[in-house]
Amino acid sequence: MNSDLLKQAKVIAIVGLSDKPDRPSYDVASYLQSQGFRIIPINPKLSEVLGEKAYPDLLSVPKNIVIDIVDIFRKSELVLPHVEEAVKRGDAKMIWMQEGVINHDAAELAEKNGMSVVMNFCLMKTHKKQTM
Repeated sequence: MNSDLLKQAKVIAIVGLSDKPDRPSYDVASYLQSQGFRIIPINPKLSEVLGEKAYPDLLSVPKNIVIDIVDIFRKSELVLPHVEEAVKRGDAKMIWMQEGVINHDAAELAEKNGMSVVMNFCLMKTHKKQTM
């Protein structure tokens, strides 16, 4: 895992971010915000989460917002289309699949397009370990 990418990242798009405080995605996003990251919620059912405008997909995020990391909270079999969108955007440096999310085809596509990939790890837990 490239920990330098995590240290340099400023903007994290969170695919599948929920507006429900009891959901892991909300907990992680709230933590990341508290650590100074800008979060970009990606959820077609929401208009705003944690004070940030939500977008239906990665391609709807304005190009002037440079996404450093795409953090994915979706079922493993639903990950590939989001990685395809990240490839089309061309700005993300890392695809991060949360705990329990594993998709080797998506990982291979991301890596072929120059992105680092983390699978089956919690970004919040990883960040906390790095900042201790």
